[in-house]
Amino acid sequence: MATENPNRRAVIVGGHGKIALLTAPRLRGLGWEVRSLIRNPEHEADVREAGAEPLVLSLEEASVEDLARVFTGADAVVFSAGAGGGNPARTHAVDYEGAVRTFEAAATAGAKRFVMVSYARAGVDVDRLDPENSFFPYAKAKHDADARLRETELDFTILGPGRLTLEPATERIVLAEKDGSVPEGLADGREAVTSRENVAAVIAHVLEHGASLRETVNFYDGETPIAEALA
Repeated sequence: MATENPNRRAVIVGGHGKIALLTAPRLRGLGWEVRSLIRNPEHEADVREAGAEPLVLSLEEASVEDLARVFTGADAVVFSAGAGGGNPARTHAVDYEGAVRTFEAAATAGAKRFVMVSYARAGVDVDRLDPENSFFPYAKAKHDADARLRETELDFTILGPGRLTLEPATERIVLAEKDGSVPEGLADGREAVTSRENVAAVIAHVLEHGASLRETVNFYDGETPIAEALA
């Protein structure tokens, strides 16, 4: 059930990313105070325009203590950061090491609700891909970070969207299996993709309603209303 406390606060890590900029106004519309962690101060205006308070702090350089100070007083942390691929060392530093520090910091700060934006095949790609594949460092970082999050005592939700698009939100999704596949009978031949705005809608839903606690939710754009799919 959603709390009636009008002073709920969420901190978004990776606050200038497309998903984060779509999530902030949704949370604000639900009465949340939103703070967004960004690395580049030139992005402050974009974050404010989305309805969040920008906090300039590099995830790569921040210690657990630095992050815990930022998370103190927050009810929830959303991890939507990413190195963007192309540099295996930086991918590991951000998508794995940075993520793990946020888990530790959230626990230290008492921000038990944690939403991780992962991807639908994160649980299986690490075993399917050739380690020489350029996508492998990202797949391994996300797989390992998700695994570490499951070992914590945080009230986590791991979200696994498909290939992300810029299409408007439909507010409707289809749940996928652990390997990212759509259950037989639900696929209609279309490519399994996920609108970034639908990801933002799912983030807002699970935070607002306390849904999918300690669960991994792999999903694509579909035909089932979010509230019904995650009931």
